[in-house]
Amino acid sequence: MSEWKTVCHIKDLVPQTGVCAKVGAQQVAIFYCSRTSSIYATSNYDPVGQANVISRGIMGSTQGEPIVASPLYKEAYSLRTGICLDNDKLKLDTFPIRIEKSLVQVQAH
Repeated sequence: MSEWKTVCHIKDLVPQTGVCAKVGAQQVAIFYCSRTSSIYATSNYDPVGQANVISRGIMGSTQGEPIVASPLYKEAYSLRTGICLDNDKLKLDTFPIRIEKSLVQVQAH
């Protein structure tokens, strides 16, 4: 199993906004939902726009499901599963993420 990589301090995360971190060779988009104190990690690569921009997407929710809308073509992806709500053939990779002693850590594949 991959080891946990510290990417930032929890104070570095802006609520309801994504940030990008490089974990190994992968760009990972990290999202912080302050209302539920939840954090999520997905690949930063937009499979439709074919660019590393997911961290710039707009966070929200659809029927209680936390989502990010791609900043390019606005597809909505579940932050929990990575599955696109608009087209279930599209999916973002998701990564285990945790907070340890105020440090945000991601486990890359």
